Amino acid sequence: MTVHRARAAAFAAVLTAAALSLTACGSAGSSAAKSGDAAKAGAKDAKDATSAADLGGMDALVAAAKKEGKLHVITLPKDWANYGKIMDSFKAKYGIEIEDENPDGSSQDEINAITSRKGQDRAPDVVDLGSAFALQAVKDGLLAPYKVATFDKVPDTMKDPSGARVNDYGGYISIGCDAKKIANCPKTFADLLKPEYKGQVALNGNPTKSGSAFGGVYAAALANGGSLDNIQPGIDFFGKLKQSGNFNPVESTPATIEKGETPISIDWSYLNAGYTDEFKDKGVDWKVSVPADGSYAQFYNQGINKYAPHPAAARLWQEYLFSAEGQNLFLGGYATPATFDALKKDGSLDAAAAAKLPTVEKPFTTFPTQDQITAAKKVVTENWTKAIAG
Repeated sequence: MTVHRARAAAFAAVLTAAALSLTACGSAGSSAAKSGDAAKAGAKDAKDATSAADLGGMDALVAAAKKEGKLHVITLPKDWANYGKIMDSFKAKYGIEIEDENPDGSSQDEINAITSRKGQDRAPDVVDLGSAFALQAVKDGLLAPYKVATFDKVPDTMKDPSGARVNDYGGYISIGCDAKKIANCPKTFADLLKPEYKGQVALNGNPTKSGSAFGGVYAAALANGGSLDNIQPGIDFFGKLKQSGNFNPVESTPATIEKGETPISIDWSYLNAGYTDEFKDKGVDWKVSVPADGSYAQFYNQGINKYAPHPAAARLWQEYLFSAEGQNLFLGGYATPATFDALKKDGSLDAAAAAKLPTVEKPFTTFPTQDQITAAKKVVTENWTKAIAG
């Protein structure tokens, strides 16, 4: 999986040391309740439904989605946050075929697909975006407002009031390391500058396009005197890493890790933690550390293409992702679901999966605002290439 998804977060929440434990607001909503007046709308008006109730309830939504028979998703790698199992489970449960296009693409690719394929059957029905892209997509009117049945279980800080974009899962920037190739695995950003890691330290993508790489730069900034208002120290850090000879320009993927090309990878905790299991029987002893000197976390957003060719299936997909089953499947992929606290409170949280989340010594509790992300993105775009050139 080559992940170039340019994602960035813009939400405040509380993350515990054991997990990104979120403070849920309110109680479970009743948006899926049946509405007799809306039942007559039918599947043909699914594109206008702002809740399952607008179609007559969940049974009617399921029927409409099955009638469509397809769901187009985009840039969802199967080994990203357990999406492979999530897609298989959705298909098994509802009998709806999923077409996963360009799994190695970027958030910008998702936006481009929405705008360039408007009115086409091959347009994406749903998108999974970094906040910088999700917020802009809402502003540009590209995403349809929709509130899932569990909308009220998602903290207010993690969603648009209309439901046009809603956080679904998140994780921390972490350092993954093949202990069979690296004698002493680094645990902090400061460690990465040590001479013993020459040519070993890679990022999952380019930070001008990749959310995980962008997060890595933000985390490096926080570890080197920067702040959410000042990402430049993170760029400078990677410039030093380049000058020292430690920076590896190969973008890390499962394939490069398995081949030993990127023995140290800065990536999201759920991806690195997933590699621990994935490569256990392939001669890779993958260790994961969340750096205490550069603690940075992020959540991603779900959204429905306003012009989705399969609007009912798109809405059913959202309902599934935010159900207890869907949220626990994210957790099974080492990602923290947006409704973590609500699941824990009502006893439906997969406690065994939660216990496997990487340890966080220094919780990240204040997320960047939209303006801070926009400003940081601009700085990275303007200065990244210059910092690592040569």
